Amino acid sequence: MTDYEVLNEQLAALTEGVPHRVANLANASALLFESLEDINWAGFYFAEGDRLVLGTFQGRPACIEIPMGQGVCGTAAAEDRPLVVENVHEFEGHIACDSASNSEIVVPLHRDGRVVGVLDIDSPVFSRFTQEDCAGLEAFAGILERNIKL
Repeated sequence: MTDYEVLNEQLAALTEGVPHRVANLANASALLFESLEDINWAGFYFAEGDRLVLGTFQGRPACIEIPMGQGVCGTAAAEDRPLVVENVHEFEGHIACDSASNSEIVVPLHRDGRVVGVLDIDSPVFSRFTQEDCAGLEAFAGILERNIKL
């Protein structure tokens, strides 16, 4: 079980007062990848027009572009809500970037009240993510929104 209070304190310490967006996001994805059990990908996608474009991440190579409204990431961004998917193979329109991924959690990122990207985490374990993970990762995203010019 992840201690999100400690994880989020670590993120805050890594990013507060650091003006380098890419470095902060790289450290954030590394922190997630090293701290969360049973995951195989942790990273970010950012909105560019009608698509999400791959940002910093830890894990295997990933899809570079995802259309808004498609796949788990595009749906979370278009609907501006976190998504916890127990079995990605049953998610209509799932985009398989890594065939080893079986569950996923996606949390939208905001700037000035609008979605500018998503935090995406995949797992090879079915039903890996819980509502506790969702709440902890929404707090994680909030720290990024406050400390980084997204």
